Amino acid sequence: MTENQYKLCIEILSRFDKAGILKNIVLIGSWCIPFYKNYFGDTKYLQPLKTRDVDFLVPEPHKIIEKVDIPKLLKDLGFVIGFKGQQGYIKLEHPDLIVEFLVPEKGRGVERPVPLPMLGLNAQALRYLNFLTGSIITLAVEGMQIRLPHPVNFALHKLIIYQLRVNSEKAERDRETALRILEAVVEKGEKDLILQTLETIPGKWQKKILTGLQRLDHPLLEVLFKNYNKS
Repeated sequence: MTENQYKLCIEILSRFDKAGILKNIVLIGSWCIPFYKNYFGDTKYLQPLKTRDVDFLVPEPHKIIEKVDIPKLLKDLGFVIGFKGQQGYIKLEHPDLIVEFLVPEKGRGVERPVPLPMLGLNAQALRYLNFLTGSIITLAVEGMQIRLPHPVNFALHKLIIYQLRVNSEKAERDRETALRILEAVVEKGEKDLILQTLETIPGKWQKKILTGLQRLDHPLLEVLFKNYNKS
């Protein structure tokens, strides 16, 4: 992460805040990492941020009542509309950052973009995203209130996602991020919260997470989960 990237991300968040939509969206993905320092304090967990992608989750699109043309809102910053995949998922591209919007996949899922007419773009529906909204924290960042997944949910979600990655470099980043954050959670004295979170999610998700941990063969996590009932 460069200083320019950080300043640009803050400007995006500031504009969303002023437009009244920041309270209805959740910052997810790797850009949560630099902001989690406000949660962990002196606990060391940070790693270099190597992505341009700034991802926002819209948990409940129907709750957005402020109509905001996001492509227009960010145009003067140098963002242009781009498209991902044959389905036409909209992303906003800048030399330093890429902004995308996502929604949780429901039921059997859809293979087409989900319209977000109140925001002037569309979103991609992905599995497991509602796990990230299972516990939301709000952190003060540069005078704003930013909504992010709780670090435990964030890390456990990474343990699912890394197993689905085709790109081995991204999978490795997801693994490393998950481990560092879970270690920081334990150091912060919140080990029990990890187990409590696991117990609230579907059994299939639990199995995926535990499978991911077994593959990593990490000593701390082996101790952490050795007494966990996998059934």
